[in-house]
Amino acid sequence: MIDSLRPAGRQVLELVPDLGAAWVVLALAPLLVGAVTLLTAGRWPTAPGHTAIRAVSVGAAVVSSLGVAGTALHRPGVELPWIPSLGVWLRLGVDGLSTPLVLLTSVVGVVAVLLHLHVPPPPRPAPLEDEDVAATSPIPLVRSIDVPGLATYHACLLLVLLGALVAFLAGDAILFFVGFELVLVPMWVLVARYGDPGSDREGAAARFLMVTVVGSTLMLVGLLGVATATGTSDLTRWAELRGEGIAPGTQAALAAVLLLGLALKVPVFPLHTWLPWVHATAPTAGSVLLAAVLLKLGTYGIVRLVVPVVPDGFALWAPLLGGLGVTGVIWAGLACLVETDLKRLIAWSSIAHLGFVVLALAAGTETGLQAALFGNVAHGLVAALLFVVVGGLKHRWGSARLSVARAALREGTPRLGAALVLGMAASMGLPGLAGFWGEIGAVYAAWAPAADRPEGWFRLYAALAAVGGALSVAYGVRVLREVWSGDRAEPRVPDAVRTERLALRLLGALVVLLGVLPVLLLAVTAPAVEAVIGR
Repeated sequence: MIDSLRPAGRQVLELVPDLGAAWVVLALAPLLVGAVTLLTAGRWPTAPGHTAIRAVSVGAAVVSSLGVAGTALHRPGVELPWIPSLGVWLRLGVDGLSTPLVLLTSVVGVVAVLLHLHVPPPPRPAPLEDEDVAATSPIPLVRSIDVPGLATYHACLLLVLLGALVAFLAGDAILFFVGFELVLVPMWVLVARYGDPGSDREGAAARFLMVTVVGSTLMLVGLLGVATATGTSDLTRWAELRGEGIAPGTQAALAAVLLLGLALKVPVFPLHTWLPWVHATAPTAGSVLLAAVLLKLGTYGIVRLVVPVVPDGFALWAPLLGGLGVTGVIWAGLACLVETDLKRLIAWSSIAHLGFVVLALAAGTETGLQAALFGNVAHGLVAALLFVVVGGLKHRWGSARLSVARAALREGTPRLGAALVLGMAASMGLPGLAGFWGEIGAVYAAWAPAADRPEGWFRLYAALAAVGGALSVAYGVRVLREVWSGDRAEPRVPDAVRTERLALRLLGALVVLLGVLPVLLLAVTAPAVEAVIGR
């Protein structure tokens, strides 16, 4: 009797994932459970208070980060049939390309849920013509009061993190697309419902949704084209085939469609116009997630879905992609020199830094791919740090206009001021900070591109990128001169609160650590980069 049950028992065991896969479940399940719990909070007999809501949100993000750390360390894999009739599998795991990004998502996710949601100030009476009223007006933080929709706000943050992790962990093209799409609606809600009430948040949210949906549609067309040509949606198999069996013309068409869809997400010049508006409108945590995580879905998609999958097609479009990337560096740098809104200025700087990432990818060398992966993570940390500072300042000041005289951060808010100095220094690409290695690597890679790239054009791109680096120093100094320095001490605003201090210390420490010891990240990505380029 027992012998007759053994075959069935073995079949059951074959369907059970390895125990190491529990790390993957631990990375994703808390976010899903926390989001569902918070979304249904309105139906509870007693509505939860702000303390309980934050406890659920922060607890889910922290437990998920433990699962992410275990996944990055042990690198388990989950592989289960999902849609057998279509040959689609539920494949989840990490490698050298995705490990840095899942860790980045985890760190930034904890930071985002720690930050308090700001509420708008009460309406102020219009000043008399001869009355001198200071424009700075501190805005209270949601720390001791309950506001409608706080549970939905935190649920949306958790869903954005869940979608991003699914995309970065996905080993199947269809699963990557599902994760890519999962972040859209919650991010739209964050901008439309919890964004700056003084701006057109409905319009900003609609533009974000429309642009991203168009990009998703183009990407899906490309993914289905590759799946049809290869007979599988397994990303590992796609990388192994390296376009084998796909005609050169078809590769060029598929690469064009995929690059166009992903370029909208990065965003690459001239498809970037939606980003400053959305950043200026989004709540602080929304801006942190958008800059540090969501934009990385575009660059990671190029690394995972285009570079190794249709290499000939990518090589054909690489000169154009590199040119657009370096144009974005120059264009955004010039915009930062004249931008009058501090939050929009940081958004423009993100476009410039991601232009370096795109240029490094277009170079087609191991150095370029390493620089792109490093630049992705460095930009995520630096942008998150700056948006925590700038978002907090905007709500303390009542606006982010640089034309209004403010109390110097150096004098009144030394903690926020020190974080701003560190973030702007890293954004300038100064040695010893994380931003340096991605930018110098991109310039070096463009100066010595792959053999099938036009060397003359890429050397021109390298020179222009160096000019863009100089522009970053110019607009960085401008921000520090107008916001941090000076002797003006009034009107005072509160310095960083405890949650902001925790977030800034964590992000600042990582910015310095990767700047001093870049090998910590480069050693993780090197084997995967060698495999992608070496094939």
